Amino acid sequence: MNFYLEVLGCPKNVADCAILKAKLKKYGHNVVDDLEKSDAIIIDTCGFILEAKKESIEEILLNVERKKVDKDFKVFVKGCLVQRYGNELEKEIPEVDGWFGVVKPEEIAKNIAKNKLILKEPDPIYDFEDRVDDDCQYAYVKIADGCDRACSFCTIPLFKGSFKSRKIEDIVEEVETLVRRGKKEIILVAQDTTGYGIDLYQKQALPELLSKLNEINGDFWIRVMYLHPDHINDKIIEAFSYPKVLKYFDIPVQHGSSKILKLMNRAKNAKQLKQLISKIRKRYSDAIIRTSIIIGFPGESDKDFEKLLEFVKEVRFDRLGAFLYSDEEEAPSFRLEDKVSEEVARERLNILMEVQSEISFERNNKLIGKIFDVLFDDEEYGVLIGRTYMDAPEIDANIFVKGEFKKGFYRVKITEADTYDLEGVLVDE
Repeated sequence: MNFYLEVLGCPKNVADCAILKAKLKKYGHNVVDDLEKSDAIIIDTCGFILEAKKESIEEILLNVERKKVDKDFKVFVKGCLVQRYGNELEKEIPEVDGWFGVVKPEEIAKNIAKNKLILKEPDPIYDFEDRVDDDCQYAYVKIADGCDRACSFCTIPLFKGSFKSRKIEDIVEEVETLVRRGKKEIILVAQDTTGYGIDLYQKQALPELLSKLNEINGDFWIRVMYLHPDHINDKIIEAFSYPKVLKYFDIPVQHGSSKILKLMNRAKNAKQLKQLISKIRKRYSDAIIRTSIIIGFPGESDKDFEKLLEFVKEVRFDRLGAFLYSDEEEAPSFRLEDKVSEEVARERLNILMEVQSEISFERNNKLIGKIFDVLFDDEEYGVLIGRTYMDAPEIDANIFVKGEFKKGFYRVKITEADTYDLEGVLVDE
């Protein structure tokens, strides 16, 4: 059977599906890049917040419609949405040929044509045998999954299960394979990368993992995502000193009001978060701090929002993403009073992003004239689209350079800057 994979949700799903593609081939199937040339689609879903759930449902229904034209076309759905709502989905959308919750890729590939519904305790961790990636220069590698944290707004532990880590030697083998195949950026992902190893090695083993990955031969970057601020320690900060590990700290603080942080069940207050970020910047003068903010959390008053704005202005994050609070029934925050209306939350979101855009514009203009290593991800109309170490793919900014597409690292001089993106020219060295 010829399968097309549609990946929705977070980069962990991208990593899972790279493994799943290899498993499908192992069991005699083909994986195609064109939906029109496929016999079946596998949709990897997200079940985290309302907007993500809507996107997943819409994609399922869109492909079910295709079955009316092509009766032999198969639709399979996997992932977090199925784990969370599998029984209901099976009843509501009977046209789907198979449902798979959060299970190992091997189990999906082995049972793709046999089972209508596989729904059991979440089992998101696997051993590495092989994976199939596209030809871009970066790859996501999942080092752990599940979560034991108790953030009041989050339902992830309900459908991903408890925190589970992969073995260091298994991750090393996967990264060695990717580097050997030409990948230039390895992006480590988990629900919380600071928790890596606690279940396997009874300690936070991210420093040991980074040490091993840094020893792999080859010219490549290592980027670490999703560092929970409550659990970043000095050893983790020091591990970013390895030459191949980018000084890019993805730290989702979620808010800048201590009252709201407490309601979110976060351990660090606003002052402690500032101290953490200051410590990182003192250790690494070139550190890039990225964060995420939730706007409209229950109980967020005008005063709390003002504290958030003051927090952002003082910290001056290099990269910031902000999202509206999603009121999930199974989350503890659902029971909190003083809900913030969507209208007010959207207005606050716009104000926050205006503040951040001014910070970003000022920071970018200071980069003019500087030279950076750049990886190019794409080319459009003779313009190369790339990234420096300061930007993760798909979520951060780009640098635009005229020229023919090139793989590998190239030196680029920044010539122009706008609010988020940069322009530059290739430097001959």
